[in-house]
Amino acid sequence: MSEINPVMIDFDDSFESSRLLIRAPRFGDGPAVNEAIVESLDQLKPWMPWAQSAPTEEQSEINIRQASLAFQERSNLRLMLTDKHSGRLIGSSGLHRINWDNRSFEIGYWVRTSEAGKGYITEAVHAITEFAATQLAANRIEIRCDSLNTPSANVARRCDFTLEGILRQSCRNTQGELEDTMVFSKVRGIELDAR
Repeated sequence: MSEINPVMIDFDDSFESSRLLIRAPRFGDGPAVNEAIVESLDQLKPWMPWAQSAPTEEQSEINIRQASLAFQERSNLRLMLTDKHSGRLIGSSGLHRINWDNRSFEIGYWVRTSEAGKGYITEAVHAITEFAATQLAANRIEIRCDSLNTPSANVARRCDFTLEGILRQSCRNTQGELEDTMVFSKVRGIELDAR
């Protein structure tokens, strides 16, 4: 059986939930992403290694352009979460740590501070899970988070992901200390419906 080059896998680069347009990053998204990161830096800093200092607008645009290229290569599928009516960036999510052979993915996410607590990330994770199951034929979808990151773990629970276990002292947190990582998942035939 010959392997399919992921670049040849076709799927939509945007889809919607009830309130959100969820789409691939585009050249020019940098300023909106920069604004959201700068607004949310204090809340992101404990959990996100990339949010230890405020990026410049140019750095955010470079990062977005790299993310857009990675999306086209199918090596990392970052997704922008925007309000369908206002067009305002709510946050970012995506499918990471992709293994196309196994069709396994990890969902990551963050929300800008002014939009936290409104259910946007839960809504996005439901939609992205459905997208991965139907369009990408996902066999496994994970959510991983620091065991102290209660809001992130609560999203996984609200979206009916199963806690498989806790990887003790599995990596270093943003302060350089060893942390425990919670691993949640959905798998084909159990939580992911056969399609």
